[in-house]
Amino acid sequence: MGPNRTWLLIAPAMLVIGIFMVLPLFLAVAYSFMTANPYGGVTAPATFDAYLQFLYQRDFDDSLVFSPSYALIILRSIYLAIATTVICLVLGLPVAWYIVCQTPERRRILLFAVTLPFWINTLIRTYCWILILRDEGLANGALRHAGIITDPLPLLYNDGSILLGLVYTFLPFMVLPIYSTLERIDPRLIEAAHDLYASRAAVFRRIVWPLARPGALAGATLVFAPALGSFLAPDLLGGGKKLLIGSLIQMQFTSSRNWPFGAALSTVVTVVVLTVFVIRSRRVQEERR
Repeated sequence: MGPNRTWLLIAPAMLVIGIFMVLPLFLAVAYSFMTANPYGGVTAPATFDAYLQFLYQRDFDDSLVFSPSYALIILRSIYLAIATTVICLVLGLPVAWYIVCQTPERRRILLFAVTLPFWINTLIRTYCWILILRDEGLANGALRHAGIITDPLPLLYNDGSILLGLVYTFLPFMVLPIYSTLERIDPRLIEAAHDLYASRAAVFRRIVWPLARPGALAGATLVFAPALGSFLAPDLLGGGKKLLIGSLIQMQFTSSRNWPFGAALSTVVTVVVLTVFVIRSRRVQEERR
């Protein structure tokens, strides 16, 4: 196959990527260096004010005043994304290993159960958690019925509820890559380790985890990237009290009408996600070597 024919085959894919991925990214970067129009949109001249707004605010005399509010929101978003990734890894690895240890028929049933949430709209699933966690919800009702509490616990509209929603949403993204890696493990390696009197902990540390690590890295990337910019779970389960990057970006493009700052936030999220992908790619290449 000649080079001209090869380019002809990949041209449609490159065109779709260019229009729907690269072009919006360049527009976001360009908007982030423009001046905000009070009525929405952007206008000239070019400025760095959108990036200065991460740490500074304009005072009445147009001087810069240090304000860590947005930096704290970004740090909280990164913290919750990392916590979501770690919890999904802790929960997803044993789940994936349990599925691998089952018969083929039971594997299909369990995989169906793992992927079942994908069949239901995320908005509906998030609202279900509101019904469970609210003061008159199922969780508080069950605790009161058991006599454990008398007043409802504040289970909703805090970092804990947001973290719960993120873990519930993205846990399958961790289970499936780890399962696909563990499925290829030769069971004779496990049998040989037990024949050599290796403990369960030693088998996991020396055989299972090294072989599962590529799937865990892939799952961590698939969980961290969308969790960092997630909008539904923080907005609904946080009740607007705990802003994260996704909610902040949406606010800048709607009610605040500060498109350059919203574009700057989007650019920062994209840079962080691309950095994670680059680090993961290097780790994979080092392990292959």
